[in-house]
Amino acid sequence: MCYNIIAKKKKVINLKLIVGLGNPGKEYENTRHNAGFKFLDKFAKANNLNFTKEKFNGLYTEFNYNNEKIILLKPQKYMNLSGEVLIKFKEFYKINIEDILVICDDLDTNLGQIKLKYKGSSGGHNGLKNIENHLHTNEYKRIKIGISKNKNHDKIDYVIGQMPKEELEILEKVTEKADDIIKDYLNLSFDNLMNKYNKEVLK
Repeated sequence: MCYNIIAKKKKVINLKLIVGLGNPGKEYENTRHNAGFKFLDKFAKANNLNFTKEKFNGLYTEFNYNNEKIILLKPQKYMNLSGEVLIKFKEFYKINIEDILVICDDLDTNLGQIKLKYKGSSGGHNGLKNIENHLHTNEYKRIKIGISKNKNHDKIDYVIGQMPKEELEILEKVTEKADDIIKDYLNLSFDNLMNKYNKEVLK
């Protein structure tokens, strides 16, 4: 199924904020913690969108779809301060919490899988922890991209460490689903979205 997005058309009656998490800077580009950035970058590329706008320490782009304005945001503060950027956008644009979607890496999900959730604890993820602190709730939608645990590495070193080629290739296949997943998010109920994608992406 093909869905079209447009830069400007019709009167906007609602706003959605889609936030991909990561750390700014070239040294973090191919780290596990930047899976959220990669996911949004893949969607943007597929739809000829560019993160050229800057506000509140965030890079963002936007488009209109089904009478909604969709804002794609990549916070440019470090991961553990992601909530500081997100809350500024939420307040400035008066976005409802139910219209926020956060995309991040997840140690408890296997590499090659994604998990969609309505709510939940941060699971030790510093970006989600900071977002929860600023939203004052853990009831916000999220897409968690599996990076798998590695008990032989320190957690921090692991998530900000460079991914080996074979892992990057798997993550690349996952992020190739970004265009379908985000467009389905804009068209389906979140229950239907979870039913469709809460399974192995790679067979």
